[in-house]
Amino acid sequence: MSEILTREVHSLMKSATERAILPRYQSLAAHEVDDKAADDVVTIADHEAEAILTEGLAKLLPEAAIVGEEACHAEPAVMDRLGDDLCWIIDPLDGTNNFAAGKPPFGVLIALAERGETIGGWIYDCLSGRFCHAQIGKGAYVDGTRVYARVSGSVPPIAAISLVFADPERRAALKSEIAPHYTCVDIPRCAAEQYPRLVLGQNDLALFEKTLAWDHAAGALFTNEAGGKVARPDGRPFRVDEHLQKGMIGAASPALWDEMAARMVGL
Repeated sequence: MSEILTREVHSLMKSATERAILPRYQSLAAHEVDDKAADDVVTIADHEAEAILTEGLAKLLPEAAIVGEEACHAEPAVMDRLGDDLCWIIDPLDGTNNFAAGKPPFGVLIALAERGETIGGWIYDCLSGRFCHAQIGKGAYVDGTRVYARVSGSVPPIAAISLVFADPERRAALKSEIAPHYTCVDIPRCAAEQYPRLVLGQNDLALFEKTLAWDHAAGALFTNEAGGKVARPDGRPFRVDEHLQKGMIGAASPALWDEMAARMVGL
């Protein structure tokens, strides 16, 4: 994977943002927002951004499959391509609920996987222009500068615990057995924001219930390459072709990850 590829992906993300996303920020018409599932919406900006990104990525690596969030919603069989030799994974507008409500954060996520393993990840913050990227074995970068995950220094550590998709029993267990050990903060409902928070010293831990490939592939790689740790609670690495499994721990350091994983045993 070359620096040229990262520059081209960055350019595509900026283009989709400028052409499809920002022109509709805080100006969506009612007919441009649809219910996608319970507590989840999709907008015209999602669809248009995915079309722009799909067209551009197909030109960069014609041999790679393309799995976009909205394409999968329309045709679930598209997800079968996640284990292909090469596969682009697109979240054209991460944090759509925030975007539709006219507030941040929201961003664009792109990942490249090889036979189910993420080998490249790109995260673009649409409002600030912050660009995070990582390549497997090559480190993590923010706006071209290499970064290393750092803890917040807070005692107790700062945790963002996602309860949105947990069933009532699990939600109660997380609140009673996990939350009291941490300073809990609201989740941003935007992986393009949550993963950088783990690396940049804002949050120490994150618990995720749903682990869809387009939400987590880029951020998990970025955090791991920065020296943090993202993995299943039993320690297995995240694979994009196993994204329908539930549960993931993200941490700013392996030690914090180990501590959280030990507390999660049996939950």
